[in-house]
Amino acid sequence: MPVAGGVWAISLLCAFLPGAAWWGAVGGGLLGAAALGALVHAHLRADARRRTDDDLRSFDAARARGGLFAIVVLAAAAAAMTAGFAMPQRTAAAELDGRVIDVYAEISSSSAAGSDGRLWFDAQTSHAGIASRPEPLTVPIRIGVERVPGLDLGSVIRVTGQVMVTDPGERAALVMFATEVEIVTPAQGVFAVAAQVREDFVERAVRLPEPGAGLLPGLAVGDTRAVTQELDDSMLASGLSHLTAVSGANCAIVVGAVFWLVALCGGGRTLRVVIALTALAAFVVLVTPEPSVIRAAVMAAIAMLTVLCGRPSAGVGVLCLAVAGILIADPWLSATPGFALSAAATAALIVLAPPLARGLARWMPHPLALAIAIPLAAQLVCGPIIALFSEQQSIVAIVANMIAGPAAPIATVIGLLACLAAPIPPLADLLAACAWLPAAWISATATVSAGLPGAQLAVIPGIAAALLVAVVSASIGVLLSVDGIAARRGVRGVSVVVLVVAVALLGARMLLAGPLVGTTVPEAWSIAACDVGQGDALVVRSQQRVALIDTGMEAEPLSTCLSALGIGRIDLLVLTHFDADHVGAAASMVGRVGTVLHGPVGSPEDSRLLSEFEEGGAALIDASTGMHGTLGEASWKVLWPRKDSAAFPAGNDASVVLEFDGGDVPRSLFLGDLSATPQRMLRDQLRGTYAVVKVAHHGSADQDTGMYDLLRPAAAIFSVGVDNDYGHPRAETLALLEAAGAVALRTDQQGRILIGTDAGELVLWTERADEAAGADETVEEPGEEPGEEPGDVDDPQ
Repeated sequence: MPVAGGVWAISLLCAFLPGAAWWGAVGGGLLGAAALGALVHAHLRADARRRTDDDLRSFDAARARGGLFAIVVLAAAAAAMTAGFAMPQRTAAAELDGRVIDVYAEISSSSAAGSDGRLWFDAQTSHAGIASRPEPLTVPIRIGVERVPGLDLGSVIRVTGQVMVTDPGERAALVMFATEVEIVTPAQGVFAVAAQVREDFVERAVRLPEPGAGLLPGLAVGDTRAVTQELDDSMLASGLSHLTAVSGANCAIVVGAVFWLVALCGGGRTLRVVIALTALAAFVVLVTPEPSVIRAAVMAAIAMLTVLCGRPSAGVGVLCLAVAGILIADPWLSATPGFALSAAATAALIVLAPPLARGLARWMPHPLALAIAIPLAAQLVCGPIIALFSEQQSIVAIVANMIAGPAAPIATVIGLLACLAAPIPPLADLLAACAWLPAAWISATATVSAGLPGAQLAVIPGIAAALLVAVVSASIGVLLSVDGIAARRGVRGVSVVVLVVAVALLGARMLLAGPLVGTTVPEAWSIAACDVGQGDALVVRSQQRVALIDTGMEAEPLSTCLSALGIGRIDLLVLTHFDADHVGAAASMVGRVGTVLHGPVGSPEDSRLLSEFEEGGAALIDASTGMHGTLGEASWKVLWPRKDSAAFPAGNDASVVLEFDGGDVPRSLFLGDLSATPQRMLRDQLRGTYAVVKVAHHGSADQDTGMYDLLRPAAAIFSVGVDNDYGHPRAETLALLEAAGAVALRTDQQGRILIGTDAGELVLWTERADEAAGADETVEEPGEEPGEEPGDVDDPQ
C-alpha cells in the first residue's frame, strides 16, 4: 500500500504541476540510492560484529523499513521520470492551442456520444500541424467528430479541426473539435475482428425491444453508443452507470469462466493460466482498453501469474501492485475519475465489504448481509471521489445496485457468448434474446429508481464536497461495522452525531426543495437563468405567462428549476436550435407547452421531436426575422434567423435570437449560440441598448466586439457548466462584457439567477454568492432609446 500510495501521489503531482516531474525523478532516485547504500553499509557493519537474537530482530525490522522506503521512492521516481520524458511533447502540443490544424492519430479507445451530439474518443497522435507540413508529435488527444463509420480501435485517421489545450491533470494533452475526418488506415488484424464483432452485436441487440436493447451492448462489451440520453441520465441518477463501464467484475467473469472450462477439460495449471491470460487479452481488445479495463486486466494477469508460480495471492497486495505498475507507465491515469473509481471500488470490496457484512449479519441472514455490503462498500468509498467532479450524489444507488446487480453478470456472460456466436446467426440471435431479459431488468430498475422523489442530492463538486461526503461515509461505515476502530465507543459516538446532523440537514433541504420550495424564490423576478450545467434554459415571465428558452440537456435539473419557480405549464417554448445542450430535455416538456417557436430543422430526429410536441397539443412556429407577439404584458420579437437562409443552415449560426420588452420585463436579448459572423449581420436589427443579454454560445471566444458595444448591457448571463471541457466562458469574452459595462452572471458559479426590476433598476438574486453579484444586488438599468413598438400578431405576413 505505501508503494501504490507513493506512486499515486507523485503521479498526481506531476500531472498537475508538470514542472515538478524531473525534480521528483532526480530527488526520488537520489533518496532511493541513499537508502540502498545505507542498507548495504548497515549489513556490512552488522556482519563484522557479534549479534544477539535481539540485535537480529532489530536489524531485520530496520532493514524492512529501509527497504520499503527505498522501494517507495524509487517507484515514485520511475513515475516522475515517465512524466518527465513526456513533457517536451506535451509542451509542443500546448503551442497549438486555438489553431485549426491537421492531426494524424491512432484511435485508442471506444467512441461514445457526448452531450453536444458528437462522437468522442481518445487517440494517440503521430503528426500534427498545418495541412501542408504536419510535424511529428506524440501526445494523447481527445477528439470529437460527427457520426461517421470506421472509428474503431487501432484505426489511423486524419482529422482537421480546432484544438484546445487541456487543463493540467487531464490525460489528453489536446481536445479537438473536428470538422473533417478521413480513415487513413482501417483497423487491422485482431482489432478489425473485434470491431466487426462489436458492430454485429450492436446491430443484433438494437433489433430487440426497449427497454434493454440499447443497454445490452454496454453491459456485455462496454459499447454505449445505443444507450439513449434519457437512459444514460437514469443510470447515472440511480448509481448504475458503472455497469456499462467494463471493469474488474467483467474481467473476473471472463478469467474465471475460461479457467473453469479448461480445468473441466482436464487442463493442467500452466495450460489453464496461459489460456485464461489469452482470453483476457482478447477480451481487453474486444471492449477497448479504458482506464478501468486496464487496471482490472493487469490485476487479473498478476493474480494468474501468482497461480502459475505456485503462490496464489489476491487482495490488496495484487491491487496495489497493479496500480503502481500502471501509473508508472502512464502517470496521468492518476487524475482520471474512471481509474480512481475502479481502484477504489475494488479496494472497498476487498477491505470494507467483509466487516460490513459481519456487522449487518447482526440483524439479518449472512447471505443477505453480504448482498447489501457489496454495493454499500463500493458506494461509501466511491462517494467522495464522485463528489470531486459530479454535481449529483445518488441516494438510491445502494438499493438500485442490490436489485439490478445480480442481473449484470448474466447479461455479461450471455452477451459475450452472443458475440462469439456471430458466425451462427440463429444461435447468436437466441443468446442475444436471452441476454436481453436481464438487460431490460437493469434498464427498468434504473428508470424507476431515478424517478423516485429525492433520488439525487445536488452538491457543489470540489474538495469541500468530497470531504463532507467522506465524513458521512466514514460515519456510516463505523456504525455498521463491528471490527477494529469501529468498535471504540468514542468513535461510534462521534459517528452518531455526524449522521444525526447530516439527516437533519438533508431533511431540511428536501423540504425546501419540495413542499416549501416557493419560500426560497422571491416573487418579483421576470427573467430566470436555470442552472442546468453546460446548456441553456432561461425563463421569461410576465403576468403569469411564461416563456422557456431552451431546455438544457437533462430533464432533472430543468424540472428542479421549474418546480422552484412554481412553473407547471409553458406558454411559449423557444428551441433556438437542436443541439443536445439546448434541447436534450425538451421531450420532458411534451404535453405542457402551448406554442413551440423553433429554429431550422436539420435532421429526422429534430422533426420527430417537433412531432411529439404537436401530438401533445402544441402549435409549431418556424421562427424567422420579423415575427413578433406578446407574453402577458411583455412583447417579443424574433431578430434572427433570416427565413430560408442558405448561408446559415440549421445549427449554431441559425439560432433563434429573441428580444423581450415591457410588462415589468427588462429589455433583454437572448443570443442562442451565434458566432461572430451572424452577430455582425445582426447589428442592423438592434435598436438602442439592452438591460440584460444572454451571451452567445456560453461565452465562447467567437464573439463580435462591435455588437456588444452597441448592446451595452447592464447584466450579461453566461449559462455554463462547472469546469466544462470547452473553457466557457472564455477570459477574453468576460473581459469584453466587462468593458461594455456589464455585470457577469454565471450559472456555474452562482447557480440559478433571477432578475427583476424595481423603480427603474435591475434587481438580481443568485442561488449562491459570488464576487460578481451578491445574493441580492441592484444594478442600474441603461437608458432606453425609443424604438419601434412590436405588434400583437405572430407573423408580419
